[in-house]
Amino acid sequence: MLGKLSLLILISALLCYWMFTVPLVKVDLDEEYTYIIVGSGSSGSVIANRLSENEQNKVLVLEAGLEETSNWMVDVPLAVPRLQQTNLDWEYKTVPQKHACKALNNQQSNWPRGKALGGTSNLNYMLYVRGNKADYNDWERMGCDGWGYKDVLPYFKKSEDNQNQEFASNMGHHSKNGPLTVSDISVTSLADTMMKAFQQLGYRILDVNGKNQLGVMKVQATIRKGQRWSTAKAFLRPAMSRKNLHVATKAHVQKILIEGKKAKSVKVIHNGKPKIIKVKKEIVLSAGTVGSAQLLMLSGVGPREHLKQLKIPVIADLPVGNNLQDHLCTDMLTFLVNTSDCLTQKNSETLAVLMQFFLFGTGVSISAGGIESIAFSKVNPDTSEGLSDIQFHNFATHFGTNDERLVEKNLNIKENVFSHMYGHLLDTCGVLIAPTLLRPKSTGTIRLKSTDPQDDPLIDPQYLSQPQDVETLLKGVKEGLKLLETPSMKSVSARLNDRVLPGCEMHTFLSDDYIRCYIQHMAIGIYHPVGTCKMGKASDKTSVVDPQLRVIGIEGLRVADASIMPQIVSGNTNAPCIMIGEKASDLIKNGK
Repeated sequence: MLGKLSLLILISALLCYWMFTVPLVKVDLDEEYTYIIVGSGSSGSVIANRLSENEQNKVLVLEAGLEETSNWMVDVPLAVPRLQQTNLDWEYKTVPQKHACKALNNQQSNWPRGKALGGTSNLNYMLYVRGNKADYNDWERMGCDGWGYKDVLPYFKKSEDNQNQEFASNMGHHSKNGPLTVSDISVTSLADTMMKAFQQLGYRILDVNGKNQLGVMKVQATIRKGQRWSTAKAFLRPAMSRKNLHVATKAHVQKILIEGKKAKSVKVIHNGKPKIIKVKKEIVLSAGTVGSAQLLMLSGVGPREHLKQLKIPVIADLPVGNNLQDHLCTDMLTFLVNTSDCLTQKNSETLAVLMQFFLFGTGVSISAGGIESIAFSKVNPDTSEGLSDIQFHNFATHFGTNDERLVEKNLNIKENVFSHMYGHLLDTCGVLIAPTLLRPKSTGTIRLKSTDPQDDPLIDPQYLSQPQDVETLLKGVKEGLKLLETPSMKSVSARLNDRVLPGCEMHTFLSDDYIRCYIQHMAIGIYHPVGTCKMGKASDKTSVVDPQLRVIGIEGLRVADASIMPQIVSGNTNAPCIMIGEKASDLIKNGK
């Protein structure tokens, strides 16, 4: 009882600290601003900071959600699973999938998206991964002038405060003293076990954000002094004391009001009351791949036939909501190991562990959601030299360690499937080697369900609709299975969780057909949606924004977030979104 009381006192003290030291959000909004930014996520927070550096700019940020400090667990990196389906999450779901998600309820994938200051940088696994430099050169070849790797690298470096002295000294690829802290994070001996296993398979230990990506490294994450370092902390809150920056929460934008092909104002519900706010120069949509596409369509910018079906007057006929892409992974490579140095609910959610975190910023709670290392692999022979098509996320834990079945709920897995596959593994030590499809061929759409801004849109990623995606993941699984034969994994007696997945019993265990079946049942999106406001040449009929991020045909309106990516990057998407925010800020400030 005394221990629980001590924890309550500690949490109360922390909440009081935030209450009296964190800059307050704006309650009363002005009638007009120089710039209005819709969304305060990984890109929007950056843009707010950079534009408000000029005292002549009066900047407004409209965030539909709450302050991120409304949930104390947001600071705890290991608490990632406990943040989904909370007040920080939009709690989207996809429509039922035809080719995938067969082991999920109604074949629907949950899509957590951040709904608070800092956006999805409050919910993600914090990995600092830029993608492959070839990704950006591909963008440039696709018509995105000024977005090649040589152009975007300075913007990655502008934000970065890398705590790894070796990396930071490599000024060609990294930097220090930026607002975004990036730290080396590993908390168990399994980090070294998995690193050595990949090395024994021929993978080089290297900086995957450096000259070459193909290889393995321990996790680098946006964590500072043990705490999650969201874009709200890194960019937004340090600027909120500026008199020319107003930040509003509970401010859900309903529509962009466009007059004569020029964005003039926004219609917003702020603290339950409707309000129209004018803009002098530009409105910047940073509401994310879902939110920016939805808002454009509600405002009359989107596919003509779709808008006409909903009787929305068409202002600009653009392919908004097309080109939806996401990364998929599978949990098939769950290895049980003989060690006690792993992450389970039993050993990571004790009072002593939490006290160590809150008092000293140390202990297993600083783990980036349990991920200890990442590796990049080329499994398709036709993939170009130097490119990766599979990323391995290597966890010092597995899906079955939590008696509250958070993973089952978060991933929407059918109860009977989860019970069969993981019910016997509670509190056991294991690792999850999660092969992730980096270059999906399958693309989907986002469409409006209705004209009501409160209705979630229809999200259809069309997972695995292209058979090549199944084959690439199949090769990724087979590559991961080789780890079991390495001396490093044998040293901890690693063995595969050999339960047969319900629905795949007709296939011989571990045959190619069994693995294909497993993928079709249990390939899971890892929340990296991009592409619905595709960037490209203004003359390209598949483009929504031009390389200056201006909505084609509409003056005074830009999009700056993951939705502008013409092609998904080969890696986690948070760092690229921050880069987009940095580059967008310069485009706006320079009047381009």
